[in-house]
Amino acid sequence: MQSLMMDVPLQIKTLLWRAERLYGHKEIIARTGDAFDAFTFTELGRRARKLSNVLAGLGVTFGDRVGTLAWNTAEHLVAYYAVPCMGAVLHTVNTRLSDDQIAYTIAHAGDTVLLVSSDQLPLLARLTGRLADVRTVVVLDGEAPADVELGVPVLAYTDLMAEASDEYDYPDLDENTAASMCYSSGTTGDPKGVVYSHRSTVLHALGLCTTGTIGVSEKERYLLVTPLSHVNSWGMPFACVLQGATIILPGDHPVGADYLKVIEDAAPTVLVGAVTVGMLIRRALEEHPGDYDVSSLHTMWLGGQAPPVVEMKWWKQAHGIHITQAWGMTEASPVLTFSGLTSTNQDLDEDARFEIFSTQGQPLPLVEIKLVREDESEAPWDGKTPGEVLVRAPWVISEYYNDPRSAGSFSDGWFRTGDIATMTQDGYLTIVDRAKDLIKSGGEWISSVELENALIAHPKVIEASVVGAPDPKWIERPVAFVVLSDTVSPDELKLFLKKRFPSFWVPDRFEVITELPKTSVGKFDKKRLRNEYV
Repeated sequence: MQSLMMDVPLQIKTLLWRAERLYGHKEIIARTGDAFDAFTFTELGRRARKLSNVLAGLGVTFGDRVGTLAWNTAEHLVAYYAVPCMGAVLHTVNTRLSDDQIAYTIAHAGDTVLLVSSDQLPLLARLTGRLADVRTVVVLDGEAPADVELGVPVLAYTDLMAEASDEYDYPDLDENTAASMCYSSGTTGDPKGVVYSHRSTVLHALGLCTTGTIGVSEKERYLLVTPLSHVNSWGMPFACVLQGATIILPGDHPVGADYLKVIEDAAPTVLVGAVTVGMLIRRALEEHPGDYDVSSLHTMWLGGQAPPVVEMKWWKQAHGIHITQAWGMTEASPVLTFSGLTSTNQDLDEDARFEIFSTQGQPLPLVEIKLVREDESEAPWDGKTPGEVLVRAPWVISEYYNDPRSAGSFSDGWFRTGDIATMTQDGYLTIVDRAKDLIKSGGEWISSVELENALIAHPKVIEASVVGAPDPKWIERPVAFVVLSDTVSPDELKLFLKKRFPSFWVPDRFEVITELPKTSVGKFDKKRLRNEYV
């Protein structure tokens, strides 16, 4: 027997429809230099339709990919709605990738138009000739410079928007239509493409609005520090618009003091960003005691990796600000779990509460998780037995975009995350190890294997092993251990690696040793390296 319910597709345009009609007066506040551009959700809708007309005039049609290389600005947020609502696909390019990886992702996605901040033009100039599908570049801030030759037209956003109509009738789309694309950090091989649908985006946004998660609410003011170029800023631009919550954007090139100025002037109640950002803000506060007012904040959602308990306690004790965390990945839109207290643990003492907040939390509604041992048997939820985390949910990928590596990433309909964790009986997940010796620095993955292979290619390096070491700023940084055939300086090794990898991948320390410890099967013994040297 079939139901008699309407088969209404889940579409991003319905988020905008709700925001314009229910919360048209609510604001988006974007930092632009030393000032702020404040505009309403009504204006967001108007700007989105104007940009859709601009893109249509540039030849963008259904299914075409539009890439962005931009900061957390008003123009970038507008593209979040203009592109998918017209039936095109928004590809937010991760600007922290290396030149080669950025060129690969733009070409692999098939971007036809690029929306870029002006500071990204030198990067595109370096990639001239490698972006065959790109027909037009639109500069989001300022005029189109006359001295930049990219081989395609370079146009000014402001000029195009000034002439565009704000009338655009967004079509009804199948909810499984592609809405946006992101690429993984490329820890092993080229970055892998993830394609999000309208359906997955809407359901993920709803998940972020439920009790037991961040619980996005109309009454809150959210400072979105997490880059719009990285996993859709954790889905918050969609959840905030759905709920009519005030959005605050930190603009171009923010640093610690800029975040504090935005907090003081725009009065956010919740900050969403990487753990390293929280640490940067803390150091700025400690270096300038009493100079900044952060009293508007009551919560900081710090993610990308687990925030240290000592950091959580400092914020709570020094400023009364609650630190929470979540866990997820590009392949999951990205949020899968969120750390909060249930009714059964509300009355715990402070240390016990912080112990719970130090976990990656419980699965969001509609997210299923299981742990499997090496023999593929399912591990129990006993808080002790580790296993690889397998997940499935309406916002988890079913395969990578045009990539043969998909085959090894799934098991009977479950996505294999590669993370090793334990799970308590009541569903609190704790990541205890990382598969393939990945290092997570500042919220970004770094592959120790690729660094090792690159180092061994140096003519003076005989052996190399890379491990993660605790770091007060980035939580974890790679340290390279090398056996040399001749003298070579750390600076020379750094320059050697920078030719292939982004700067944040390059180890800060290079330790020269006479022999690398090895396991009984001849592998580098990284456990001994960590215990004896790090």
